[in-house]
Amino acid sequence: MSSVEIDWAGRAVRIEYEWIAPQKTAAPLIVFLHEGLGSLATWKDFPQRLCQRLGWRGLVYSRPGYGRSTPRAASEIWGVDFMHRQADEVLPAVLAALSIDGARQPLWLLGHSDGASIALLYAAHFAAKVAGLILLAPHILVEDQTVASIEQTRLNYLKIDLRQRLAKYHDDPDSAFWGWNRIWLDPAFRAWSIEAEIKTISCPLLAVMGLDDEYGSLRQIDGIAAALPQTERLRLANCGHSPQRDQPEALIAAACAFLTLNTAFP
Repeated sequence: MSSVEIDWAGRAVRIEYEWIAPQKTAAPLIVFLHEGLGSLATWKDFPQRLCQRLGWRGLVYSRPGYGRSTPRAASEIWGVDFMHRQADEVLPAVLAALSIDGARQPLWLLGHSDGASIALLYAAHFAAKVAGLILLAPHILVEDQTVASIEQTRLNYLKIDLRQRLAKYHDDPDSAFWGWNRIWLDPAFRAWSIEAEIKTISCPLLAVMGLDDEYGSLRQIDGIAAALPQTERLRLANCGHSPQRDQPEALIAAACAFLTLNTAFP
């Protein structure tokens, strides 16, 4: 893995990243944005498989506080706007540090869970730099079942083996877990919604939801489609919160069809 340094939140922050097929400079670029407890490594081989099938480039990175990127400072408490800050500050800084110019060649963003919400926000705020979106288990508002599942995840972290399992993917699992868990369970976060904010997005979207997703309902992707009629929806049976893990072949097939239809490359 490689790393690059960005300036964020008043300090230098190390970001771990990995290129997929960087030599294909003329090919479209997909940027992969991980979930709330994810990292570069938790994607496993899904980004490589998708990019190889398409013949495209890919960029995978770990957000601050995750993976091998700089851990969250002990005093750093994430606010209700934490996903907005990732979309408006961190992602642009990472792209700039890696000399990626979305204005010259618009990007495809593929986000999972919190990463999908970040992708939506980036597309809403930097429309000219985005070619399209693939959204896996996105959040556009907070549901009761999401909060209940996140509360259960907190108990698993405290009482079972979740901390040990996360330690395989994060230098500081407490940094990754508590940054995410505390804000999602903060009563102030219950009013969080980006339903109105995303209405300006004009690029094509594929919104994917597992029918067994414990962290959200079809209300999420149906809400995106209601706001953005260009949205293509994919509902996957026998699939929980991680379509790239539970139904990788079905997801890759649908993503390739969607991307091929919406791009002129090669």
